[in-house]
Amino acid sequence: MKVADISDALPEQWRPGVETRMLVAAKNGARQLCIFEQLIAPGAGAPTHSHQVEEVLTVRDGEAEMWLDEERIGLSAGQSLIVPAGCKHGFRNSGATILHVHAVLASPIFEAMMDGASEPTRRWEAS
Repeated sequence: MKVADISDALPEQWRPGVETRMLVAAKNGARQLCIFEQLIAPGAGAPTHSHQVEEVLTVRDGEAEMWLDEERIGLSAGQSLIVPAGCKHGFRNSGATILHVHAVLASPIFEAMMDGASEPTRRWEAS
């Protein structure tokens, strides 16, 4: 049995206005999931990118504008967006308060191909 202690998981500044806290990933023993949360300032968010695996983005608090390819949708607390593997997507805080997003990737590491990038971004790999 593996217990992941997330009580001391410190937030990281991922990009301006976006604070990320890794909860479960290869870095702390996960084999098939990466779970993290983000606190996003108004107007900030995640640029268009894709993953090789499915992702679920859940709004815990606040309001978000999310997109899959060219389709845009507004989400509020208690709603989730299921992002198919390989689908270009992103989001931004469309409200006036902090947006809290909980994300689950079907992979033990965070790997994303940002639009226009030549190499994927990888985070939270096993040490």
